[in-house]
Amino acid sequence: MSWSNLITGGIFSAIGLAALVYGKKQSRIKPMLIGIALMVYPYLITDTMLIVVIGALLTSALFIFRD
Repeated sequence: MSWSNLITGGIFSAIGLAALVYGKKQSRIKPMLIGIALMVYPYLITDTMLIVVIGALLTSALFIFRD
């Protein structure tokens, strides 16, 4: 695992944690599920560009699918 994987994974995991906490406080399931996905997927993927692309898509999903 390279430093770029760790840094990008950490950034998107932090965004996921914020989304999870927000969803839990607002009692909304969509931000909670997207937040969990943002925290888990960097552990499953080793390619840095794929981490960035998936993270960007999931982060944009937070704004697209809000209630």
